[in-house]
Amino acid sequence: MPVPHPEIFKAYDIRGIVGHSLTSQIVEQIGRAVGSEALAAGDSAVVIGRDGRLSGPAISDALMDGICATGCDAVEIGMVPTPLTYFATHALNIGSAVSVTGSHNPSDYNGLKIMIGTHTLAADRIQDLRRRIEAESFAEGKGARRSENVVPIYMQQVTGDIRLKRPLKVVTDCGNGVAGMAAPQLMRGIGCEVVELYSEIDGTFPNHHPDPSVADNLVQLIEAVRAEKADLGLAFDGDGDRLGVITDAGQLIWPDRQMILFARDILARNPGAKIIYDVKCTRLLPKAIEDAGGAPLMWKTGHSFIKAKLRETGGAFGGEMSGHLFFKERWYGFDDALYAAARLCEVLSGDDRPPSTVFAEIPDTVNTPELRLEMNEGEHHALIRELIDNGNFSGGALCNIDGVRVDFEDGFGLARASNTTPTVILRFEADTASALERIQDLYREQILTLRPTLTLPF
Repeated sequence: MPVPHPEIFKAYDIRGIVGHSLTSQIVEQIGRAVGSEALAAGDSAVVIGRDGRLSGPAISDALMDGICATGCDAVEIGMVPTPLTYFATHALNIGSAVSVTGSHNPSDYNGLKIMIGTHTLAADRIQDLRRRIEAESFAEGKGARRSENVVPIYMQQVTGDIRLKRPLKVVTDCGNGVAGMAAPQLMRGIGCEVVELYSEIDGTFPNHHPDPSVADNLVQLIEAVRAEKADLGLAFDGDGDRLGVITDAGQLIWPDRQMILFARDILARNPGAKIIYDVKCTRLLPKAIEDAGGAPLMWKTGHSFIKAKLRETGGAFGGEMSGHLFFKERWYGFDDALYAAARLCEVLSGDDRPPSTVFAEIPDTVNTPELRLEMNEGEHHALIRELIDNGNFSGGALCNIDGVRVDFEDGFGLARASNTTPTVILRFEADTASALERIQDLYREQILTLRPTLTLPF
């Protein structure tokens, strides 16, 4: 059997190019490793869901073949958003699951997001799968396949909990991703009037790429919100676990500002609760959490890391700048863009003012989008290590839990190594344009001192 290339085992998931680094034979071996790990964790079955990519059925079949070869059962829930695969572990009382998804990667990619024994795998636990495959350390047996439909259970549970205080008109843009089979239906179920964009599932993504963290992908949604005179635009990524938000005025609300609204709502019912956020978020977020009576905690970027920290600390809510939002209050603590969209509509329906006015009261800053410095494999980690060891960021408070984040009185800068591509991610924020320029100049100076030949994206 071919040995999987180590590069497909990422920090948060397994991901590769279909037919090259991710073949049916390799996926079957991964299935054997997953089945063996599930059995070791006390689970006799693994839930399998998949997104709308063209390679999804073949990848799922190979995965289930491998799982069943260990004596573990495979429970197929079909084509569903990734959050519904996570939900199925609760609805079916099965602690292990795999979502076959390429998320927002190009259409020739696919991948696997994995839960074992109710824990989402990350970092070393994903490498454990690779080591198990290399050692051919698999359980053996003859498991069975069966199918379940969790979509009606999910819909009933969310619509039974969330009700709007007044009707809202929303435009949904699913970008031809798998959220199209559930998000519009869910929004109608809670009482919204819905205008749909690109709900048809098409793994070639013919209209725009389903990544709401990139502003260019939201142009059509902004136009539709204005044309329809809608209250909100809701954009979903390829597998439905990340949310983008557009106001009635056509303004993009980045996730860290969404989190301020969510934190205030949750803390009104749960004073003192912990709120987890990643290193890319605005420095105004922890202050807003404290002002609302909560306990802010900054943590590493990555849906697996935030989920684990939420679980470890007993936090009520967590979120990432990329659009992953995790509700533990009234929900299960996994990242779910459909549920987050419903909760956002619930909060905004309790205010008679338009969403643009509500969000205008949430502090904003002068800031950059996520900037990307592409490097060769491994070089991005080396640069960040050298910045931590040798960088001179005097005058600010240094945090290196995930890269180099320096907070100043009037802003912050961040440089961190991506865990999915050989890229340094940079972000800057300040109270004024001149302060932003000063912080960028400092980072530019420190990086170019270490790597004089680099062309920086700022």
